[in-house]
Amino acid sequence: MDVDLLGFIVDYAGKRGASYAEARLHVIDYLEVTSRNGELIGIGSWRSSGIGIRLIYNGVLVFAAGEASSREEARSLVEEAIAKAKAGAGFRHGLSEERLGRARYELKPVKPLEDVSIEEKTSLHREAWESLVGRLREAKPAAFAVEYMEAHEYKAIVTSDGAFIESSIPRVSLFANITLASPQKGSIQRFIELGASGGYEAVESWRLSERVAEEAGEMEEVLMKGVEPPKEPVRVVLGSEVVGLIVHESCGHPMEADRIWGREAAQAGESFVKPDMIGRYVIGNEQATVIDDPTIPGSFGYYLFDDEGVPARPRYLYLRGVLNEPLHTRWSAYIFNTHSNAAARAMDYTSEPIPRMANTYLAPGDMSLEELFEEARDGVYIKNYMEWNIDDIRWGQRYVGLAAYRIRNGELAEPIRNPAIEFTTKWFYSNIAAKSKKVEFYAGLCGKGEPMQGVPVWFGGPHVLLNPLKLGVAPK
Repeated sequence: MDVDLLGFIVDYAGKRGASYAEARLHVIDYLEVTSRNGELIGIGSWRSSGIGIRLIYNGVLVFAAGEASSREEARSLVEEAIAKAKAGAGFRHGLSEERLGRARYELKPVKPLEDVSIEEKTSLHREAWESLVGRLREAKPAAFAVEYMEAHEYKAIVTSDGAFIESSIPRVSLFANITLASPQKGSIQRFIELGASGGYEAVESWRLSERVAEEAGEMEEVLMKGVEPPKEPVRVVLGSEVVGLIVHESCGHPMEADRIWGREAAQAGESFVKPDMIGRYVIGNEQATVIDDPTIPGSFGYYLFDDEGVPARPRYLYLRGVLNEPLHTRWSAYIFNTHSNAAARAMDYTSEPIPRMANTYLAPGDMSLEELFEEARDGVYIKNYMEWNIDDIRWGQRYVGLAAYRIRNGELAEPIRNPAIEFTTKWFYSNIAAKSKKVEFYAGLCGKGEPMQGVPVWFGGPHVLLNPLKLGVAPK
């Protein structure tokens, strides 16, 4: 497809009476390799390629998409959008005035994905399986699935008010699902998700076989030797993975402007946040600062301009305990009478840009992990999670730990089986007692929208010490 076609679409839409026009060429090339118990079960490659357009026509904002590759097809796409506007199948409002970008950028990998043979990519699966089996002593591997994925994303965006953005970003991810079982102790399951923008250097840095062996060892210890959590309230140290999931679910999603406005209520629910709470409502203490930053180099959610051409920057969603800044696109910023902070993302050419997270994390503190254990004295360390759930408005939530240990006299002791923590969003952010210096990130494909859109994100944070709370225990 020719990028010049985007300019033609914008010009033609203007001649047809559109007060605003936007055209996005969006191409993603995929490669997927999957295995079960070390045996290859599939290799597939495919391309998603087409153009998504948005127009404001007679005050109505509409979206249309297609595989337009000629001027005739481009005209048809514009006419489809205009027909939707005439039928009232859109939103009657405008877009915020912004400083828009004119730029070309690409992420150049150290080790391009296309330079690595398919044999090397498939050998990851077998080696990880052998590492898993070799590590176990008592438990048995009930199931082990691995998915390797490449997604090279190219986008070109042209708008009638001056934006012109071209970007090229390769991304790579690994997903592993480990299930261990014992006739006497039952079963235990772990999901590992790794993702980054860049090349095969990211895959090599993950050391999948070593990681699988290490996590399988932790899982086996918890499965075979884990005891019930203490019944009295205790201080809890949460691992960065648990913290990252909490901030993604209880800060990132409820601070998406379309949820706050009431348009979005699919996939990840609604929001407890109301427009008049922004800048005023106290959600936590001084330790509660949550940032969403698309510009982190190598991150899974990396971009420098969003899908409306707005320059990306860090967004401070919660700032020292106060609801500070929702995730805005140009159309949501117009409604809220503010400015976009470059949160417009679309999954592919068939998808409308909507407010999305990129890389969301809790700001770090000033302690080491060992100092957090010493501060806890007699408590529980929940390193990662096995399951979780949260209510529709992102307020009440529950997490079940996987690798978890008793803390005695500031030192890790016996493993704990299935500790469950349950609290409200306000309780969590109000009861952060201390945080570690180091921020760690974890990858995910965040689902949202109707139709559903899945976009790559990171979530993370430091380790966190919480004030005392009573733990539950999930059924084995």
